[in-house]
Amino acid sequence: MEQEPKQQGGMALLWLGAAAMFLAVILLAVLSWDGQEETVPAMAPLSAHTAAAESAEAGTRMVIPVGKAVGIKLFSDGVLVVGLSPVETDEGSRYPGRDSGLKTGDLITHIDGEEVDTIEEIQKAVAQRQGDSLAIQAVRGQQQLQLTVSPVENSQGVYQLGVWLRDSMAGIGTMTFYDPDSQMFAALGHGINDVDTAMLMPLESGSIMPATVADVKKGTSGQPGELHGEFDLTTDLGTLYANTSRGIFGHLAQQTLVQNLQPVPVARQDEVKVGEAEIRSNIRGDQVETFSIRITRVSDTGDGTRSLMLEVTDPRLLESTGGIVQGMSGSPILQNGKLVGAVTHVLVNDPTRGYGILAQDMLDQAGLAPQAKVS
Repeated sequence: MEQEPKQQGGMALLWLGAAAMFLAVILLAVLSWDGQEETVPAMAPLSAHTAAAESAEAGTRMVIPVGKAVGIKLFSDGVLVVGLSPVETDEGSRYPGRDSGLKTGDLITHIDGEEVDTIEEIQKAVAQRQGDSLAIQAVRGQQQLQLTVSPVENSQGVYQLGVWLRDSMAGIGTMTFYDPDSQMFAALGHGINDVDTAMLMPLESGSIMPATVADVKKGTSGQPGELHGEFDLTTDLGTLYANTSRGIFGHLAQQTLVQNLQPVPVARQDEVKVGEAEIRSNIRGDQVETFSIRITRVSDTGDGTRSLMLEVTDPRLLESTGGIVQGMSGSPILQNGKLVGAVTHVLVNDPTRGYGILAQDMLDQAGLAPQAKVS
């Protein structure tokens, strides 16, 4: 996923009476980066073989690897506190949000017993009370909070809470696969996290939209590159139902993204080997291309988003992007005719290398078990 500087994010300091809430222009977080260098013993490439016959016999689930860039918009379930700020009054600086006990990372869910999901709803509540105290319900981790905050009138006569809030995000990412049986799609291979708090954004609603890649910032050592995309906020191709640490998931309403694409079996972890593989990615326009990579390590550690270590070997991709760049997160990884995973990370000091998640882990997260064997 692609990321812009946080000052352009989908948040608003609660200057009551100011502009209504706006959709975040932050491009979603994202490929995370790991500067730690690792070396992995190289193994000879595995010989290619046909997976279709094995799949029919074993009853492996069949999905369509996509690799297409899509626009993604997400609206949060509640309003996230991403910062606290002073309110400048005639008597000096006041901190109503901080003094109420609110902290960065808190999720505001109710004000005076009424559910809130947007900045606009909080603005309206504060404007109506004109400085009277508000009862706030919020979530901090697993803890439910009951707080009271009194908005303060600033030197311009506007009531403020002194709280930076975010209720939505939008950006570009890559669709990993589509399951024809359930009409479910998966993308990114990791969650959409708030850029300021690193918290997984709780999903109220969201959708995907058509996108094109306008240009590429090439990655170099110490400076990961990024895809610059354009997408149409007015056209929804599908709806999101989950934002998880192992990817985002939704239902596809229009089949244009998967027309004429053929399903492949999903590899089990024990089928994924060190050796040659390929990724499908959209690095220009709306064209999905196939590029060669090498899987240099297979493991099952941590949160699952780094189960595969990857090295880009394709000269075309190295020339165009320098390796793995932001926006390629979710690009499907195939080996020996099977979907084995998706790209998730890039090493900040070496953009030719990165990490991926196992496709089976994404299926498990989505609640899709392998298909039963047909007798």
